[in-house]
Parts: sequence; structure tokens; C-alpha cells
Amino acid sequence: MMGVQHTLALRRLPSVEVVGICDPVCPDIQKKAEELEIPRAYRDYEKMLEELKPDVVHNCTPNSEHYKVSREALARRIAVYSEKPLAVSVAQAEELTALARKNRVPNGVNFNYRSNAMVREVRARLRSGEPGKVLLVHGSYLQDWLMYEEDFNWRVDSKIGGASRAVADIGSHWFDTIQMVLDTRIEAVYAKLITVYGERRKPSAEVGTFAESVGSGSESVRVDTEDAGFIMMRFEGGVYGNLVLSQVSGGYKNAMGFSVDCANCSLRWEQETPDRIVVGDRRVGETTILSAVGGNTGDANAYTSLPGGHPVGWADALANNIGLFYRALREGTGMEAEQEYADFASATQIMRLIDACLESNGKDTWVTLR
Repeated sequence: MMGVQHTLALRRLPSVEVVGICDPVCPDIQKKAEELEIPRAYRDYEKMLEELKPDVVHNCTPNSEHYKVSREALARRIAVYSEKPLAVSVAQAEELTALARKNRVPNGVNFNYRSNAMVREVRARLRSGEPGKVLLVHGSYLQDWLMYEEDFNWRVDSKIGGASRAVADIGSHWFDTIQMVLDTRIEAVYAKLITVYGERRKPSAEVGTFAESVGSGSESVRVDTEDAGFIMMRFEGGVYGNLVLSQVSGGYKNAMGFSVDCANCSLRWEQETPDRIVVGDRRVGETTILSAVGGNTGDANAYTSLPGGHPVGWADALANNIGLFYRALREGTGMEAEQEYADFASATQIMRLIDACLESNGKDTWVTLR
């Protein structure tokens, strides 16, 4: 899924050529390359890096592969744009961040929701001061693709996906987005994580993300990653928030959303209607604001390319985010701090948040980030 989506997003950027694709397990990687009109196909990523010597590698592998693929590219001083999470442990993330700095290699991590035009609209309005003091923050990220006991995917397996699933896969997106919107980091969490099925039926054939298990043959396997979670958080400055996560909630496909409740109004955004925000006012009720080129607030206009009534969505946010990274490469600013895209350093902070949630759940207490 993500390798294809990255390829399509890159095709929307000027002067970018996709020169190779690599997948060691795809049944016919050559056919996939032909479908995507990519000239070279590989099964060995080290061979691809050696032969093509690309300017950038997009790391769209399963979580457990992120570290070694990114490390190899960084060692060759090849820029890396990785899918999240950056790695499966804080130690791995810190090593990659240090190597990128040492070799002065531009790096990014695909927390793409931060580059939705209307997410940026919320930030721009908060920065204007008009909504007033932030009182509290709340939100959710709900899915249903692992709702049944027979649903299975590599993400369920902690040896491949890492010790956390729901928090690492979808909670990380919410954390990154809300921290960017508020210009403030989360400093402490209190998490209760839930594994709905202690065992699942693992099919004999690999099942893609968001795909249903089909065919015959399966085995029962133990599950040690969370299906859902409830997370309270405290932001630097003292604002509190809460988050509900689930991959087992029927009818919710990719329902990420947040509300920032301020002294003068609330600002609400939902990913499944991504081209709008809702401004809540005590006196006049709710007002819906649609994305529109030239009609957004401040720097949010840079993320809107279409007139009002022409919705911007998930693929646009992905292209915006990748576009930010490539602009930094072209302008030679890729090693500067505080990019508008997430870099390895900010993604490492998200890894610390994930670890803090796991620790909090285990100890049943608030955990302050170190």
C-alpha cells in the first residue's frame, strides 16, 4: 500500500524521478515495477543502493525492517524518508538520528496528517490568538480492520511490528499531529492498553494491511500487542488531553480526529472529512470552514491547491509532506532543525511517547517522558 502511494505522490513533484523499487517478498516485483513504470526492480536493497546510488530512499518496509534499511542508506550518505514508526525501539531511533547527524544526511518520517491543509488551518488559527487560551484537548483514532478474531496481519506480530501496535501504528500519528498543531510537546502520559483477543487465527498466506483474511488454513497464535487504548496526557504548559485508540471498532475505517477546546471557541478536525474544520461557538453553534486556495489562514494556504468545493484529502497531505522534504533537499536546508515535516529527531520523541505508554500501562501510573 504505502510503497505505491509514495510513488504516486512523487509523481506529483517536479523534477523527481523514481528510478528503482525493491521488495524481497513480492511474488512478481518486476511486474509491479512495470505497472508503476519504474525502470529497475530489485529483491536486495543493498544491491539497489550500490547500483543506483539514489539521492533518496523511501523506506516503506514493515516496522522491524526500518532500522537496518535506513541505517544502510545513511551509511552511504543517501537521504532517507521513512515510514513511521522510525524503528521498533528508542535505542534504534536514537542511533539512526545520531548517524544522520554525523553524516549530515537529510532525513524525514512520514507523519503525513500534519500536512493536511485544514490541520494547518487549526494551527494557524491557534497561532493568531483568536481562539483564546487552550483549555483542553481530546480526540480519537478508530479503525475496524482487526475487529474479528480471524483478522491477522504482520502488524499483530510483535517480532515484526514491535512491542506496541495500536499506539505505534495510529497513536503515533495522533501524537505527532496534535503536538504540531499546538506547538507544544506531550510531557507525561497515563495509558490503559487493551488486547481484545489473547489469541488470533493466523492464515497460512500473508494478509495485507486493511485486507480481509481469505482462503483456508490457519493456526492459533498468541497476541501480545494492544488492540485499543485509553491515554490521558499532559502537555508542556499544563494543558491536559485524552485519546481513544482502537483497531477493533466496527464501522470506523480510518477515523482520526481531534478537538482543541479554547476559551473563545473549539476547533475540530476529522480525517474522514479532511477538507474542513468545525469551529464551535457557544453563542452561534457550529460553523464549518472548507479548504480553499487563498481562503485559508496564514501559512495554511501553502497546503491548499484547489478552489473551495474541491476537497483535499489523504493523498494530498501525503504529497504535501513529501514535497516539504524534497523542497528542503533542493534548497539545501535538510539539516536545519525544526522542519515543517517530521525528521528523525522528532520521530524519536514519538518513540519515547510510545514507550511511555507501554510503561504506564504496565505500572498503572503516570509516566513523565525522559
